[in-house]
Amino acid sequence: MTEKTVIRVENVTVRFNIASEKIDSIKEYFVKLMKRQLQFQEFLALKNVGLDIKRGESWGIVGRNGAGKSTLLKLICGILLPDKGSVVVDGAISPLLELGAGFDPDLTAEENIFLEGAILGRSRKFMEEHYDEIVEFSELKDFMKMPIKNYSSGMQARMGFAVATVVDPEILIVDEILGVGDMAFQVKCEKRIRQMLDHAATLLLVSHSNEQVQQLCNNAIWVRQGEIVMSGEAGEVCNAYADYYK
Repeated sequence: MTEKTVIRVENVTVRFNIASEKIDSIKEYFVKLMKRQLQFQEFLALKNVGLDIKRGESWGIVGRNGAGKSTLLKLICGILLPDKGSVVVDGAISPLLELGAGFDPDLTAEENIFLEGAILGRSRKFMEEHYDEIVEFSELKDFMKMPIKNYSSGMQARMGFAVATVVDPEILIVDEILGVGDMAFQVKCEKRIRQMLDHAATLLLVSHSNEQVQQLCNNAIWVRQGEIVMSGEAGEVCNAYADYYK
Protein backbone atom coordinates (compact mmCIF):
# COMPACT_ATOMS: atom_id res chain seq x y z
CA MET A 1 0.00 0.00 0.00
CA THR A 2 1.41 3.38 -1.04
CA GLU A 3 1.54 5.95 1.74
CA LYS A 4 -0.07 9.32 1.05
CA THR A 5 1.95 12.47 0.47
CA VAL A 6 1.96 14.73 3.54
CA ILE A 7 4.34 17.46 2.29
CA ARG A 8 4.40 18.65 -1.30
CA VAL A 9 6.60 21.55 -2.41
CA GLU A 10 6.17 22.45 -6.08
CA ASN A 11 8.41 24.83 -8.05
CA VAL A 12 8.93 27.12 -5.07
CA THR A 13 10.95 30.32 -5.31
CA VAL A 14 11.61 32.67 -2.38
CA ARG A 15 13.06 36.16 -2.86
CA PHE A 16 14.54 38.45 -0.22
CA ASN A 17 15.47 42.09 -0.72
CA ILE A 18 18.83 43.13 0.72
CA ALA A 19 19.79 46.81 1.09
CA SER A 20 22.62 47.44 -1.34
CA GLU A 21 23.93 50.52 0.46
CA LYS A 22 25.16 51.25 3.97
CA ILE A 23 22.60 52.85 6.29
CA ASP A 24 24.03 54.31 9.51
CA SER A 25 20.82 54.94 11.44
CA ILE A 26 17.13 54.10 11.56
CA LYS A 27 16.35 57.76 10.84
CA GLU A 28 18.44 57.67 7.66
CA TYR A 29 16.72 54.43 6.62
CA PHE A 30 13.22 55.90 6.91
CA VAL A 31 14.20 59.21 5.27
CA LYS A 32 15.57 57.35 2.24
CA LEU A 33 12.60 55.00 2.26
CA MET A 34 10.12 57.90 2.17
CA LYS A 35 12.09 59.62 -0.60
CA ARG A 36 12.26 56.33 -2.53
CA GLN A 37 16.05 56.54 -2.48
CA LEU A 38 16.67 53.08 -1.00
CA GLN A 39 18.35 50.64 -3.35
CA PHE A 40 17.78 46.92 -2.86
CA GLN A 41 19.50 43.87 -4.23
CA GLU A 42 17.34 40.82 -4.88
CA PHE A 43 18.49 37.55 -3.33
CA LEU A 44 16.94 34.21 -4.31
CA ALA A 45 16.91 32.07 -1.17
CA LEU A 46 15.21 29.18 -3.00
CA LYS A 47 14.99 28.60 -6.75
CA ASN A 48 12.28 26.37 -8.24
CA VAL A 49 12.52 23.83 -5.42
CA GLY A 50 10.38 20.70 -5.49
CA LEU A 51 9.94 18.07 -2.77
CA ASP A 52 7.48 15.25 -2.15
CA ILE A 53 7.43 13.54 1.26
CA LYS A 54 5.13 10.68 2.18
CA ARG A 55 3.70 9.72 5.54
CA GLY A 56 6.23 7.97 7.79
CA GLU A 57 9.29 8.97 5.76
CA SER A 58 12.35 10.52 7.35
CA TRP A 59 14.27 13.16 5.40
CA GLY A 60 17.47 14.98 6.24
CA ILE A 61 18.48 18.27 4.65
CA VAL A 62 22.19 18.99 4.28
CA GLY A 63 24.03 22.02 2.93
CA ARG A 64 26.27 24.86 4.00
CA ASN A 65 25.12 27.91 5.97
CA GLY A 66 22.99 30.17 3.79
CA ALA A 67 22.11 27.40 1.34
CA GLY A 68 18.36 27.75 1.98
CA LYS A 69 17.74 24.86 4.37
CA SER A 70 16.03 26.85 7.12
CA THR A 71 14.07 28.88 4.57
CA LEU A 72 12.65 25.63 3.21
CA LEU A 73 11.59 24.49 6.68
CA LYS A 74 9.93 27.85 7.40
CA LEU A 75 7.99 27.55 4.15
CA ILE A 76 6.71 24.12 5.12
CA CYS A 77 5.75 25.39 8.58
CA GLY A 78 3.85 28.31 7.06
CA ILE A 79 6.12 30.97 8.56
CA LEU A 80 7.13 32.17 5.09
CA LEU A 81 5.10 32.29 1.89
CA PRO A 82 6.63 31.50 -1.51
CA ASP A 83 6.97 34.18 -4.19
CA LYS A 84 6.28 31.46 -6.75
CA GLY A 85 5.04 27.89 -6.53
CA SER A 86 3.04 26.15 -3.81
CA VAL A 87 3.44 24.30 -0.52
CA VAL A 88 0.80 21.82 0.67
CA VAL A 89 0.99 20.11 4.07
CA ASP A 90 -1.46 17.40 5.12
CA GLY A 91 -0.95 16.84 8.85
CA ALA A 92 -0.24 18.59 12.14
CA ILE A 93 3.30 19.94 12.43
CA SER A 94 5.42 20.06 15.58
CA PRO A 95 8.21 22.49 14.68
CA LEU A 96 11.56 22.90 16.42
CA LEU A 97 13.09 25.65 14.31
CA GLU A 98 14.90 28.00 16.66
CA LEU A 99 15.98 27.81 20.27
CA GLY A 100 13.46 29.61 22.45
CA ALA A 101 11.04 30.30 19.60
CA GLY A 102 7.69 30.96 21.26
CA PHE A 103 9.19 31.32 24.73
CA ASP A 104 8.62 34.53 26.69
CA PRO A 105 12.00 35.31 28.30
CA ASP A 106 10.42 36.99 31.32
CA LEU A 107 8.15 34.05 32.18
CA THR A 108 9.30 31.05 34.17
CA ALA A 109 9.97 27.72 32.51
CA GLU A 110 6.77 26.38 34.06
CA GLU A 111 4.71 29.22 32.56
CA ASN A 112 6.42 28.80 29.21
CA ILE A 113 5.42 25.14 29.03
CA PHE A 114 1.76 26.21 28.90
CA LEU A 115 2.51 29.12 26.55
CA GLU A 116 4.36 26.86 24.11
CA GLY A 117 1.60 24.28 24.37
CA ALA A 118 -0.98 26.92 23.42
CA ILE A 119 1.13 27.97 20.42
CA LEU A 120 1.21 24.32 19.31
CA GLY A 121 -2.58 24.14 19.62
CA ARG A 122 -2.73 22.05 22.77
CA SER A 123 -5.28 22.72 25.49
CA ARG A 124 -4.51 23.79 29.03
CA LYS A 125 -5.96 20.50 30.28
CA PHE A 126 -3.70 18.51 27.94
CA MET A 127 -0.60 20.38 29.12
CA GLU A 128 -1.56 19.89 32.77
CA GLU A 129 -1.96 16.15 32.19
CA HIS A 130 1.46 15.92 30.53
CA TYR A 131 3.31 18.49 32.65
CA ASP A 132 5.19 15.96 34.79
CA GLU A 133 6.19 13.98 31.69
CA ILE A 134 7.61 17.12 30.06
CA VAL A 135 9.58 18.09 33.15
CA GLU A 136 10.93 14.58 33.60
CA PHE A 137 12.11 14.34 30.00
CA SER A 138 13.74 17.79 30.07
CA GLU A 139 15.61 16.92 33.30
CA LEU A 140 15.01 20.50 34.49
CA LYS A 141 12.84 19.87 37.56
CA ASP A 142 14.97 22.09 39.81
CA PHE A 143 14.78 25.05 37.40
CA MET A 144 11.07 25.30 36.63
CA LYS A 145 10.56 28.52 38.65
CA MET A 146 13.47 30.24 36.90
CA PRO A 147 12.80 32.79 34.12
CA ILE A 148 13.58 31.23 30.76
CA LYS A 149 15.93 34.16 29.97
CA ASN A 150 18.32 32.72 32.54
CA TYR A 151 18.40 29.35 30.79
CA SER A 152 21.40 28.36 28.71
CA SER A 153 20.83 27.49 25.04
CA GLY A 154 21.12 23.82 25.95
CA MET A 155 18.45 24.14 28.65
CA GLN A 156 16.12 25.93 26.23
CA ALA A 157 16.68 23.15 23.71
CA ARG A 158 15.75 20.55 26.32
CA MET A 159 12.54 22.36 27.21
CA GLY A 160 11.54 23.05 23.60
CA PHE A 161 12.10 19.46 22.54
CA ALA A 162 10.26 18.06 25.57
CA VAL A 163 7.16 20.19 24.87
CA ALA A 164 7.11 19.59 21.10
CA THR A 165 7.40 15.82 21.41
CA VAL A 166 5.24 15.13 24.46
CA VAL A 167 2.98 13.14 22.12
CA ASP A 168 3.83 11.53 18.80
CA PRO A 169 3.47 14.32 16.21
CA GLU A 170 2.25 13.65 12.69
CA ILE A 171 5.10 15.72 11.25
CA LEU A 172 8.21 16.66 13.25
CA ILE A 173 10.42 19.40 11.81
CA VAL A 174 13.79 19.93 13.47
CA ASP A 175 16.33 22.61 12.57
CA GLU A 176 19.77 22.11 14.15
CA ILE A 177 18.37 21.92 17.68
CA LEU A 178 19.81 18.43 18.26
CA GLY A 179 23.31 19.88 17.94
CA VAL A 180 22.90 21.82 21.19
CA GLY A 181 23.35 20.41 24.66
CA ASP A 182 25.30 17.54 26.14
CA MET A 183 25.84 14.24 24.36
CA ALA A 184 23.67 12.24 26.75
CA PHE A 185 20.63 14.43 26.05
CA GLN A 186 21.25 14.33 22.29
CA VAL A 187 21.16 10.54 22.46
CA LYS A 188 17.94 10.75 24.48
CA CYS A 189 16.36 13.01 21.85
CA GLU A 190 17.43 10.73 19.01
CA LYS A 191 15.90 7.75 20.83
CA ARG A 192 12.58 9.60 21.14
CA ILE A 193 12.65 10.51 17.45
CA ARG A 194 13.16 6.85 16.53
CA GLN A 195 10.18 5.91 18.70
CA MET A 196 8.06 8.48 16.88
CA LEU A 197 9.20 7.14 13.51
CA ASP A 198 8.17 3.66 14.67
CA HIS A 199 4.67 5.13 15.13
CA ALA A 200 4.58 6.45 11.54
CA ALA A 201 5.58 10.05 12.28
CA THR A 202 7.15 11.97 9.40
CA LEU A 203 10.52 13.62 10.07
CA LEU A 204 12.21 16.53 8.35
CA LEU A 205 15.63 17.25 9.88
CA VAL A 206 18.23 19.91 9.14
CA SER A 207 21.65 19.06 10.53
CA HIS A 208 25.30 19.83 9.86
CA SER A 209 26.11 16.32 11.08
CA ASN A 210 26.12 13.83 8.24
CA GLU A 211 26.34 11.06 10.82
CA GLN A 212 23.17 12.25 12.54
CA VAL A 213 21.29 12.50 9.25
CA GLN A 214 22.29 8.95 8.30
CA GLN A 215 21.35 7.63 11.75
CA LEU A 216 17.87 9.19 11.82
CA CYS A 217 16.88 9.54 8.16
CA ASN A 218 16.35 7.11 5.30
CA ASN A 219 16.35 9.88 2.70
CA ALA A 220 18.15 13.19 2.25
CA ILE A 221 18.38 16.22 0.01
CA TRP A 222 21.42 18.41 -0.55
CA VAL A 223 20.70 22.12 -0.93
CA ARG A 224 23.27 24.47 -2.49
CA GLN A 225 22.69 28.15 -3.22
CA GLY A 226 18.92 27.76 -3.01
CA GLU A 227 18.67 24.70 -5.26
CA ILE A 228 18.33 20.99 -4.60
CA VAL A 229 21.37 19.45 -6.28
CA MET A 230 20.76 15.87 -5.11
CA SER A 231 17.94 13.84 -3.58
CA GLY A 232 17.84 10.19 -2.60
CA GLU A 233 19.10 7.63 -0.10
CA ALA A 234 20.59 9.37 2.93
CA GLY A 235 23.99 7.67 2.80
CA GLU A 236 24.53 8.44 -0.89
CA VAL A 237 23.52 12.08 -0.54
CA CYS A 238 25.61 12.66 2.59
CA ASN A 239 28.67 11.04 1.02
CA ALA A 240 28.32 13.13 -2.15
CA TYR A 241 27.95 16.29 -0.05
CA ALA A 242 31.03 15.46 2.04
CA ASP A 243 33.11 14.59 -1.04
CA TYR A 244 32.18 17.85 -2.78
CA TYR A 245 33.70 19.96 0.00
CA LYS A 246 36.83 17.90 0.61
